[in-house]
Amino acid sequence: MTIMRVSAIVPAYNEGPRIAAVLDVVRQSKMVDEILVVDDGSDDDTAEVAALHGAKVVRMGHNFGKGGAVARGIQSTLGDVLLFLDADLVGLTVAHVEGLLVPVLSDKADMTVGIFGDGRPATDLAQAITPWLSGQRAVRRSAFDGLDLCESGFGIEALLTRHARESGMRVVEVKLPRLTQVMKEEKLGPVKGAALRVKMYWDVLKTVVHRD
Repeated sequence: MTIMRVSAIVPAYNEGPRIAAVLDVVRQSKMVDEILVVDDGSDDDTAEVAALHGAKVVRMGHNFGKGGAVARGIQSTLGDVLLFLDADLVGLTVAHVEGLLVPVLSDKADMTVGIFGDGRPATDLAQAITPWLSGQRAVRRSAFDGLDLCESGFGIEALLTRHARESGMRVVEVKLPRLTQVMKEEKLGPVKGAALRVKMYWDVLKTVVHRD
């Protein structure tokens, strides 16, 4: 049986207060071979905290957006399977991490998509309505061949979902019980948080309606 190497990629922008909790859990999984944090132009201590908690860190010169950060992460890792996790997760466990990985590592899926459940009503509802926007995924590296992520911004998950559908990939949804994340409005306040949410949905809309 071919042994596949797993690289965990965590894109992060100003997540210094939150990222350690995520990294400390990922480090406990024996399925994960390397952890990379892509610091997307943060002006807080995200990079320093990530390094202290066992991650390799790549620092972007400025804020490229999530798509650009993920693209850099893929370029900077060697894994056959890439695990993507948001830096602001709350309640992450090793079972969540390995639940995402097992279907891909056992050749039952080319991509898994993590879906929140039994956590906070706000984040559960958002993923129930748009599960294809989940940032928690495990994906075979080969799935990214020929895919340009750099300009997708917050639309990267929509782009991956569309690419999986169009290329006939095997996709498995994995429920992640009692997992949630800090919402943008909680990090930035209601005005700035809402503005960033509007930008996120605009990026998603551009990705959904775009056709090559």
